[in-house]
Order: sequence, then structure tokens, then C-alpha cells
Amino acid sequence: MAQFGKISGHDRLGFIGLGHLGSRIARRLLKAGFPLIVYNRDSSKANELAAFGAEVSSRPAQLAADVDVVLSCLTDGAAVEDVYLGNGGVLHYARPGTRIIELSTVAPETSRKLYQAGRELGIPVLDVAVSGSTPAAEAGTVTLLAGGDRLAFDAAKTIFAAIAKQWFYMGPSGSGVAMKLVVNLLLGLSMQSVAEAIALGLTLGLPRDLLFDTLAKTAVVSPVQAAKLASAKAQDYAPQFPIHLMHKDFGLALSAAARARLSLPATEAAAVANAAESRNGAEEDFSAVIRRMEQLAGVEVSGVTP
Repeated sequence: MAQFGKISGHDRLGFIGLGHLGSRIARRLLKAGFPLIVYNRDSSKANELAAFGAEVSSRPAQLAADVDVVLSCLTDGAAVEDVYLGNGGVLHYARPGTRIIELSTVAPETSRKLYQAGRELGIPVLDVAVSGSTPAAEAGTVTLLAGGDRLAFDAAKTIFAAIAKQWFYMGPSGSGVAMKLVVNLLLGLSMQSVAEAIALGLTLGLPRDLLFDTLAKTAVVSPVQAAKLASAKAQDYAPQFPIHLMHKDFGLALSAAARARLSLPATEAAAVANAAESRNGAEEDFSAVIRRMEQLAGVEVSGVTP
């Protein structure tokens, strides 16, 4: 297989990291007919995909040696470096010409480090950040934001078409995750804005249900925000995008801004509120900041300790 030859449905894929997004993306690849080997530290999640036709690997190194393309969706930069660069990591066992499509949200520097290590071994690496919630991943309607070599990006479109509604090439290595930080900064800021608007409305005496329903129908509220308002009205914070991941992404964005000596005052304030809610330790959606602001407005929220 040529280094940048088009990836086809006959190529053998490996998938590492089967969390909220990863498990759903892997399932879509199986549905599209790709031969798939999976690995997850918690083997029960990998075994769930075996029922859909996946082969389960016991180690990332074993997986890497047996596939043409490695995809991964991991928690953070430390996990990415461990899986690819650590002892027994993917780059030590992948064959030259193997492709890597790294889907995690990490710092651009981490993506560039992985890209350079792969380049030295003849292994093209793309950072392809995923923008979208777990329902979108399940439906194959996420947006992909890619960085790396353009030819490698073009060659991977068969995979992209199986898991996403649209995909964009953003530039050299690190550009995909950089764009993801831009997107998630806006997502986190907008959710805090909605939460504060709700708190103000409650403080001014507006009826809770009417406030939620009416705000969701105004022109200033996006479809994503409207859906979050409907869930929050019912006090449903089941994680579609877990709050601890938004907390991580706020940190990545603010670290990048600090290195560039760029002040982001609104982001800093939203990150503080997000961090305070994250400390509850519950596996909840990032929209739980709405509940936090309701509590600060003096609203009793059933089953939750302020």
C-alpha cells in the first residue's frame, strides 16, 4: 500500500479508546463494513463491540502490528503519549506506511510531537478532532477538524464519510486540535451565558418553566443551546459531553492563550464556574452549569446539594 494511497473498505482498522465518543465512532466503522480490531483499557467496553463483529486486542502494540490504520480517541495528552510513544506503544510496533488518525482533544504541541515521531518512522499522522456530542457520534453527524499532511487527509475520506457529516482540513499538524479548542471555547462560554441568563430571569421573578421554554424559542439561542435548555428544564444532565472534558478543554485553551500572552477574561470566568461544578465529581453533562446558576439564584433543585 502506497504511503498516501486511498484508504478502502478492505483496509484493516484498529481503534484504541472506547469512551463516550470512541465507542460510537468504532461502531459506525463496523457498520460501514471495515474490518476492525479494538482495544480499551477496560476490556469490557471492547468486548461489547465484539458482539458487532470487532476483534478484541489485548494490547495496543499487538493491535498496531496487525492493522493498516490506527484510530484513537483518548482522554488527554498524557494518554496519547503513553499509547503511542511509551514502552510498548503503537509507534514501536506499527509497520512503515501504517496510517494514524488521532481523534483526541489535546494540546496542539502534543499532536505535533506525535506527527514528528511518526514522520521519522514513515508513518503519517493526522490530528482529527471531533466536534459533536455522543448522539451526533452515534448518528454519524459529527464534524471533523483535521491537521497534518493534506495528501494523508484526502486519502482518509472513506473513513471520514463513515463517521461524520462534514470534515475540514485546517492546515499542518496541530491545526485540527487548535480549531477544536476554538470551537469548544465558544461552546463552553455560550453555555455559561445561558446559565447566567436563566439565573437572572429567576431572580427577576419569571416562572421557571416559562423562562426555559420562551428563551429556547428566541433568535439568540442556537439549536444546541435549545436542546440543552429542554434537558435542563427536566433536570436531566446525562452526559452527552461530560463536564470534566469541558473542564479539560478550558484548561487547554487557557494554556494556549497564556503561551501567546493573550488575555481571555470571559473564558477565565467561565472556566472557574465550570471547574466548580466539575468538582461535584458526578458524571454529568457540561450543561450542569445551568443547575449551578439556578442554585446561586436561590432555586431549590431536587436531589442536588448546592
